Amino acid sequence: MNNPVHPHATTGNAANAATAPLSFIDVVRARHCCRGFLRQPVPDAVIEEVLKDAQCAPSNCNTQPWATHIVSGAKVGELSQALFKAAGEGRYSPDFSFDQAAFSGRYAERIAEQGKAYYGALCVARDDEQSRIAAVALNYSFFDAPHVALLFMPSIGDNVRVAGDIGMYGQNFLLSLVARGLGGVPQTSLGFFAGTIREALGVPDDMKLLFGISFGYPDLKAAGNSFAMPHDPIAMNVTFHR
Repeated sequence: MNNPVHPHATTGNAANAATAPLSFIDVVRARHCCRGFLRQPVPDAVIEEVLKDAQCAPSNCNTQPWATHIVSGAKVGELSQALFKAAGEGRYSPDFSFDQAAFSGRYAERIAEQGKAYYGALCVARDDEQSRIAAVALNYSFFDAPHVALLFMPSIGDNVRVAGDIGMYGQNFLLSLVARGLGGVPQTSLGFFAGTIREALGVPDDMKLLFGISFGYPDLKAAGNSFAMPHDPIAMNVTFHR
């Protein structure tokens, strides 16, 4: 497959990120889940600008309930080791439930389509259990990203409103990455180890982990970046009332 189009990420370095600004349409339509990164760290000043953009997200009653932890440098390796250890011991500690089997109809079809495309890009056969386990484990090394953003939130009520706010914050974060020639991938899988991550980072127990975003300069040669999922036409999701 051909690599997804990413207007700024031609070689994945800071020089190429300093090109002409992308339009909003370009940014939105260029965003995709990046699953392969260069080891080159993103300058602190750039990360701060991304965080400023994310901070502009709307929230219910302007509560701004996000508590973001950015992991970089040696701490990325330490956190990765902790995740591999927890996964190997089966120590899952999610703050929120997630069950792929609960999805049905077109929702389930989209899950299957994404899985087929991803494992196909990695050349992993459906019956190759060990290779599939190794593919899942790429989440625990953050797809070689030099940075990880962990999105924590306070637990309030049924958490739905707060989680919605975190989702909008995360989208701002992801779009800001694209606008700067960077890539990111939101990872629900990191949320399965909320307890492990809290312990590794010294985060209080009352802050709940919804998901993480691994980010950096895209490695356009990585197999995980050799495909892009299509989106259904809006008629599948939108009903007009006139």
